[in-house]
Amino acid sequence: LIGTAQTGTGKTAAFVLPILQRLLGGPRGRTRALILSPTRELAEQTHETIRALAAGTNIRSASIYGGVRYPSQVKALKDGTDIIVACPGRLLDLMGQGYGRFDKLEVLVIDEADRMFDMGFLPSVRQILKQIPARRHTMLFSATFPREIEQLASQILTQPKRIAVGLMRPVDTVSHALYPVDERYKMPLLLELLKSVDTKSVLVFARTKHRAERLTQQIERAGYKVTSLHGNRSQNQRDEALSGFKSGTYQVMVATDIAARGLDVEGISHVINYDMPDTADAYLHRIGRTGRAEHTGDAFTLATPQDWEMVGALQKIMGRA
Repeated sequence: LIGTAQTGTGKTAAFVLPILQRLLGGPRGRTRALILSPTRELAEQTHETIRALAAGTNIRSASIYGGVRYPSQVKALKDGTDIIVACPGRLLDLMGQGYGRFDKLEVLVIDEADRMFDMGFLPSVRQILKQIPARRHTMLFSATFPREIEQLASQILTQPKRIAVGLMRPVDTVSHALYPVDERYKMPLLLELLKSVDTKSVLVFARTKHRAERLTQQIERAGYKVTSLHGNRSQNQRDEALSGFKSGTYQVMVATDIAARGLDVEGISHVINYDMPDTADAYLHRIGRTGRAEHTGDAFTLATPQDWEMVGALQKIMGRA
């Protein structure tokens, strides 16, 4: 299966539920399903979804990713946990040390395949594929299909069914506002926007890790409870930031695009693009963090004169050109 879907429509449940149904019968003590995710946050979120949906069954799940200690992950692999949700780098590392029993694997899911490619994980994915049974049910999910992903799909899938839902369309539960602004006035404008909205749960996107950290400090000085999510933060810091944002401890989270894919936090009311994303696809994923599961949300984008080419591309996608 090749699947693409509008963000926030329940894609994770759409593949997890059939996997659980399948695993209710059959042998135990062997890993029967493997889900590959590009980021730690998405891996952990998928693992939590499985735990919620598998409540009342004895099906077990474990997440495997870098930035944390090995023992619990090694144990999950040695025990033959039913479903493993993993980032390719750490999984390949542990497989290289002889951990992981995948001879009974029945289902493989490659989630956010285009993000895997962007982050340079395709070689690791290929290495993992060489070490698992060729006879299996494979599902590949990707928002876009660059040549490398098409090539991977043709190599690992046999006569796949292709399902596309709302491809390359903005989430229709989100309203969009564009603010033309000179670069030097972006910070004052951001603070004015935060003042003008109900700042219970606002996600602000910045282009770089350093910019995200600087924005976090400036927003904090303005009196808001704020945290950040980017690649320079340790796994513990990232976990704390995400759980604090979800629980409402933090009103604002400043993030780089590492958080744009797969982040599912209930009740994000506003997404603010402090920096314009590099691609239209990245924009759709960013704004898809609000307006999820049929709730409504607002997306504000600050656009400098250098951003007008991207603004034109976005207007075409949204049918307003």
